[in-house]
This record gives sequence, C-alpha cells and structure tokens, in this order.
Amino acid sequence: MLSWFRKLLPREDRFFDLFAQHSRTIVDAAEALNDLLAGKDAERHCDRIIALENDADNITREVLLAVRRSFITPFDRVDIKDLIQSMDDAIDMMHKTVKTIRLFEQTQFDPRMQEMGAAIVQAAHLIAEAIPLLDRISANAPRLMAIAEEVTRVEGRSDELHDNGLKDLFLHHGASDPMAYIIGSEIYGELEKVVDRFEDVANEISGIVIENV
Repeated sequence: MLSWFRKLLPREDRFFDLFAQHSRTIVDAAEALNDLLAGKDAERHCDRIIALENDADNITREVLLAVRRSFITPFDRVDIKDLIQSMDDAIDMMHKTVKTIRLFEQTQFDPRMQEMGAAIVQAAHLIAEAIPLLDRISANAPRLMAIAEEVTRVEGRSDELHDNGLKDLFLHHGASDPMAYIIGSEIYGELEKVVDRFEDVANEISGIVIENV
C-alpha cells in the first residue's frame, strides 16, 4: 500500500543526474587507471585519478544532502545512500591504488595487471550503463539484473588474473628479489579490491531491483 501511495506523489529526480555524473567520473578514472597500467604518462594519469576522486566526493556529498532535503525519493533513502557510497568506494579504491603505485615509484606493470585494468574499465562501463536504467526499475529490471551478473563475471575473471599474477611474481622474484614480489603483490591486491568494489555496486543495484519490482 505504501509503495503504491509513493508512486502517486511527486518525487525528486535530481538523484539520477547525480548518479549519472558520479558514474561518468568512475568511468573516466577507470580509463585513466588503465592507461596508467599500460605505462602511459604515469604522473598525468595519477593526477587525473586524484582529481576525479575529489569530484566524486563532491557529488556524493550532494546526494547525501539531497536525501536529507527531499520529501519523496525515487526509491528507499537507505538504498540511495548505500548505492552512492558503494560507487564512491570504487573510485576511492582507485585513488588508494594510485597512492600505492606512487609510494613504490612504479611506472612499469605486469601484463596481468594491465588485464585487470581492462577489467576495471569494463566493470565501470557496465555500472555506467546500469545507473540511468534505475529511473524505470520495473521496465529495466531484466537488463539491470543481467548487468549485475556480468559485473560478477568480470570480478571472477579478475580474481583469476590476481591469483595467476601472484604465482608469476613468486616464480620470478620470490627468491631473487623479495621486494619486487612485495610491491607487485600490493598492487595486485589493490587492483583486486577495485573490482570487488564494483561488484559491491552491482549487488546494491540488484537489491534495489528486488525491493522495487
């Protein structure tokens, strides 16, 4: 009864604009990280990701402020908060990856790290596709659930790249250059966490669909 009544009332749709802005920021950051891992102009891409993370934080604050000010929201307030926070966690993790790369002054990256960079871009684009579809959840439910499943598959492939990358690192550096192994494993771990955060976003989207269809 309550959900039926809510549909009759005017709602605040600015959330979708803010979600879309945030998702575009995530895509830009993912592409910059991918270029960084390809060895292209490392410092410029590091700076780009840091700037984008700041932009994303500002958008997140706008969303949380809008939640407090809005009388009617397009879906549950808690879901709105959890969704934008999970999106922000993804770009925060990219920022943390950049800090690790800078700490160890890395400019060259293993092929599997580069493949994980491509996986991050794929996950970011999937999330960016999903976000506008939340404006009409019922009509778009099948595609939203399919996107969430695809992000989960991307995360699974990323786990395999992470594990195989660590094995290669150990074989090549475990005995001869322990520091190279430690640094490499740190970067692999950060990249894996980036993809994990995208899976968190996909799970939030799935939960919103289930609650509203």
